[in-house]
Amino acid sequence: MLKRYTNLSFTYAVIGLISGVFFREFTKLNHFTGKTSLSSMHTHYLTLGMFFFLILLLLEKNFAFSSQKHVNKALIIYNIGLNISGIGFLMRGLTEVWGTELNKALDASISGISGVGHILLGFSMLYLLLKVRKKVV
Repeated sequence: MLKRYTNLSFTYAVIGLISGVFFREFTKLNHFTGKTSLSSMHTHYLTLGMFFFLILLLLEKNFAFSSQKHVNKALIIYNIGLNISGIGFLMRGLTEVWGTELNKALDASISGISGVGHILLGFSMLYLLLKVRKKVV
């Protein structure tokens, strides 16, 4: 699991950096100076991706919590949730930069996508923290 956490951390660091460069260059190319959800992708991937898995790496090294039941499933759900949220940020950000008028249904759909991603993130994060707590306490 140590290698897996290291690889996930590295992968999300790359995605976070790429999304930051994309945000900067895409807004510059489109002469956009306002606020956009694209800026949140960068911080979400670095914080909830890279840093989260670096922390799990340290916790695994010290407490070996990953051998418990359902930890692997929670990690899969976490990764799915993070990337669904990222897709939601991307869709929202692109429409903001392009100035696309969204009807209520499409606007709600994009919000719903991000919401589902955040729910999956929250559920799996709490589950993993409970598994760490079980090993520590």
